Amino acid sequence: MTSKVALITGVTGQDGSYLAELLLSKGYEVHGLIRRSSTFNTSRIDHIYEDPHSPNPKLFLHYGDLTDGVGLTNLIRDIKPNEIYNLAAQSHVMVSFTMPQYTAQVDAVGTVAILEAIRASGNDIRFYQASTSELYGSTPPPQNEESPFRPRSPYAAAKLMAYWVTVNYRDGFGIHATNGILFNHESPRRGETFVTRKITRAVADIAKGKQKELFLGNLDAVRDWGYAKEYVESMWLMLQKPTPGDFVVATGVGATVREFAEASFAQVGLNWAKYVKQEDKYRRPTEVDALIGDPSKAKRELNWQAKTHWKELAELMVKADLEKVK
Repeated sequence: MTSKVALITGVTGQDGSYLAELLLSKGYEVHGLIRRSSTFNTSRIDHIYEDPHSPNPKLFLHYGDLTDGVGLTNLIRDIKPNEIYNLAAQSHVMVSFTMPQYTAQVDAVGTVAILEAIRASGNDIRFYQASTSELYGSTPPPQNEESPFRPRSPYAAAKLMAYWVTVNYRDGFGIHATNGILFNHESPRRGETFVTRKITRAVADIAKGKQKELFLGNLDAVRDWGYAKEYVESMWLMLQKPTPGDFVVATGVGATVREFAEASFAQVGLNWAKYVKQEDKYRRPTEVDALIGDPSKAKRELNWQAKTHWKELAELMVKADLEKVK
């Protein structure tokens, strides 16, 4: 057990909620950054939230935004974290084509703001940057830490800047700054507009007679899908290393969107082809054909390996969505 202090941006997201659970289980004091809204958006962390008036709370939430560098600097000064996990982002690839400037401000410039706040603090803070397999874009699989980056979306381009800024602050200022290049990772907590969750939720609704069809884009796109709950452990392991670095986190196994849909519908005894329709508006302007990671370095240096592959993932997500429909 430890008494470390961690700050998680994007704490209300899929990864943030699982990471908060993990760090709390390890005895951390956890601070989470949330955006101000007129409605609550904390459903993923409600089960671990503690009233700040209760004795010795371990989870604290702070209003803030990655576009507010002054606010970030003040927060980091006040809570003095040992570790910062930057998971916040405009993370939807398709949305980045319609909101490219906002995506760049949050995903790229926001990362600079945190790194500047760390540098200004003068404290020994370890920094984790949530990078993405989308950096590889059109580079053929399998992709590892040495594969060339060829981003194919505003989201990927913004994340590419964040990746290199992280490397620059590591090399230039001696900050313990690490990039986790995570390939697609999903769970029952995945947002409902992301393709895997869109599929599993539709399967549950169709099985219960609440939906008739499912509209998808490119069914031939290949992705390396893993379980987000397992992937957040790799983030923590990276920041426990004495020296920072960059790590690909993946299962090493790929599947098409078509195969994921087929496996998901099979869980309820339905033929996917009867319900899935292709629609061009869900295709990206520039497609990424195949992303399959080579996690050899993570296995070798972090002793981390994925346990759940895409078929098991589809099964557990469909099961969870069927429970929600009930």
